[in-house]
Amino acid sequence: MFWTLPTIMTWARIVAIPLIVGVFYLPLSEPMRNLIATVMFIVFAATDWLDGFLARRLNQTSAFGAFLDPVADKFLVCASLLVLVHLNRADVFVALIIIGREIAISALREWMAQIGAGKSVAVHMLGKVKTTVQMVAIPFLLFNGMLFGAIDTGAWGQWLIWISAVLTVWSMVYYLQKAIPEIRARAK
Repeated sequence: MFWTLPTIMTWARIVAIPLIVGVFYLPLSEPMRNLIATVMFIVFAATDWLDGFLARRLNQTSAFGAFLDPVADKFLVCASLLVLVHLNRADVFVALIIIGREIAISALREWMAQIGAGKSVAVHMLGKVKTTVQMVAIPFLLFNGMLFGAIDTGAWGQWLIWISAVLTVWSMVYYLQKAIPEIRARAK
């Protein structure tokens, strides 16, 4: 299952990272770099939904795909956040919250899986809402201009990235609360 169409799409999200970063080093106008990076992010982020759909539809789900998919998502989000911090479009505190949560929850899930309690920290709707808000905020911040002459994507992106930071903390607390009984049981 290493080279199925869904898995190749997941790999594409990882390959996209240096491409999105590299756009900001091209000798183009800032609005053009912003537009290219935004379109690339949206296209590659959309593969997250599409690869899962195709894996189920084509009966090509695999343990490797289930592992790689969230890793690719986290790489794409974290790299984009670092670009946005570098461009002074996102606060470093927001990036630390989001990236720190991703590391902590990934480690928690790995540990919970090792002790046979992985279901207690399975993906919850709150985590999905957090991800959705991030996936809207990031392209708004990458674009950083007026959309359709009426929507200030920089301002909206700032609001949304802060909302996603709050949701990030909230979802982390939720997962930790689910894991605490297992953690306490193992600490004795």
